[in-house]
Amino acid sequence: MTDTADLRPDRMLSVREVFGIDSDLRVPAFSPSKAFDDHVPEVDAVYRFNPDVTLAILAGFMRDRRVMVQGLHGTGKSTHIEQVAARLNWPCVRLNLDGHISRLDLVGKDAVVLREGKQVTEFQEGIVPWALQRPVALIFDEYDAGRPDVMFVIQRILERDGKFTLMDQNRVLRPHPFFRLFATANTVGLGNLNGLYHGAQRLNHAQIDRWNIVASLDYLPAAEEIAIVQARVPSLADEAGTKLVAAMVAVADLTRKGFAAGDLSTLMSPRTVITWAENVEIFKDPALAFRLSFVNKCDDAERPLVAEYFQRCFDREQKESHQLSSDARE
Repeated sequence: MTDTADLRPDRMLSVREVFGIDSDLRVPAFSPSKAFDDHVPEVDAVYRFNPDVTLAILAGFMRDRRVMVQGLHGTGKSTHIEQVAARLNWPCVRLNLDGHISRLDLVGKDAVVLREGKQVTEFQEGIVPWALQRPVALIFDEYDAGRPDVMFVIQRILERDGKFTLMDQNRVLRPHPFFRLFATANTVGLGNLNGLYHGAQRLNHAQIDRWNIVASLDYLPAAEEIAIVQARVPSLADEAGTKLVAAMVAVADLTRKGFAAGDLSTLMSPRTVITWAENVEIFKDPALAFRLSFVNKCDDAERPLVAEYFQRCFDREQKESHQLSSDARE
């Protein structure tokens, strides 16, 4: 990516025209530029925007709000931010805060490089100071999985005009006027309460309090989820395919309700439904594809219940259903 520190948004887009949301808001955007090719996400033409979450993300771009998007896995939290950035032609960098991300990765470190044929030691900026000085939307993915020492590095830039100090360089960095900061999380910093998100940490409440906007992203309505699955698997876009996908989405909805009621320890995300549909293309059998896509991921004790969900929606038995019947007789 070439140096873009001097670039600014040069046009205003209508939220109603671009995102189909009933709003008079206009949001700054960049004109297409080769300088951004490597960092602007590709537009997904079939992506479905949640109106409330979209407006929250747009507020981040318009007014420099720090926006966190919370939701269960597979709801499309990170993709939602990226697709907003794609339509604004806004450079976007996504960083997954896994356990191997260290303070040095974020801040920077001394490294040995070749200069005019000689080895010299010089400071190489980490992702935070690099993004902070440019018109970049920085996304901290899996925010609640970050290590405590790493999270306190991030806390420095959560203030709206928060300056960032590079102690090794005796430099104080001022944020670029169009630097934007986002995060995604499964638990909003409350920890792994239900055992579903192993590795999620309890976060410092003072840090959570610094996020200006926290948006909650839930699963899509059934009709929209069906449309997305058919867009991903066009072979199921005919009348028979619509009936099949509707049954698949109905099974997924039952798993989500079972999870909410405490009957299941896992659930089907839209990502899982798409995988199931893709496997149906391969195996030509919804039952086999279902077993390979989801059932085999479930606890043995829960598989009969999952098989019952499948039987309700497809009127077909799976081998796990017989176990459920035997348990009922006993």
